[in-house]
Amino acid sequence: MTDGHIHLEQGPYTLEWIQKFVDRAVEMGLDEIRLLEHCYRFREFTPMYGSACAKSGYVDAWFHRRAGIYNLREYLELIEKVRKQRYPITVKFGLEVCYFKESEQLVAELTKDKGFDFLLGSLHFVDDFAFDLSPEQWAGVDVDRIYRSYFETSVSLAESGLFDGIGHPDTIKLFGHKPSYPLTAFYERLAQALSGSGMYADQNSGAERRYPKTASLGIDEEFLRILKKHHVKIITSSDAHCPEDVGYKIRELNQRILDA
Repeated sequence: MTDGHIHLEQGPYTLEWIQKFVDRAVEMGLDEIRLLEHCYRFREFTPMYGSACAKSGYVDAWFHRRAGIYNLREYLELIEKVRKQRYPITVKFGLEVCYFKESEQLVAELTKDKGFDFLLGSLHFVDDFAFDLSPEQWAGVDVDRIYRSYFETSVSLAESGLFDGIGHPDTIKLFGHKPSYPLTAFYERLAQALSGSGMYADQNSGAERRYPKTASLGIDEEFLRILKKHHVKIITSSDAHCPEDVGYKIRELNQRILDA
């Protein structure tokens, strides 16, 4: 079993911190873990977020608390240190990159030939709207328009050629908002784009862990069926941000894939 989306951000860049994730993975019966960081943690990526910060004071305050903590070089040095170790499971390293269409060239320049095992492209902003940051941000938002833009942007992400996988591809549903129209056509378009690019989809339990009252576990069942129909690889993940959450509901996620 694989946990393909695990964040390191709550601890230091040390072998001792990595060992905590490995130990928990072994305890949970996992064969592979994929460790990563949000790209905004690195100073080199912070220019991508200027317009989103300008749009919302809430986002701007959040961003300046959390962003630009490290230089990318420090993360790459950690990866090389970890690769010299021997662990009882497979440990891979990547980066979760917020996708902004206008920043494709910057992302390509910063990530090419850096030695990452994988790059995960994710949406956390739609038209500079931080849809998954807090439920209060949805007040007065046109849900139909945001959903349409979300999936159109997701298709652009899949067609960009930058990424190996797409992170939590329907996390727009996090706070329980639903459009007035069916999503089948959007699911089809995104599945086709992922298949055409040879990308995988991230079957992620993080949204349900964060907001169990409004978020269902993993990818919507209809979307899962469509992804399978188009032969898109699906990788399970916890979206853990601490060792204790590694492997969270991975077995349930796998069963949902089989049942879809």
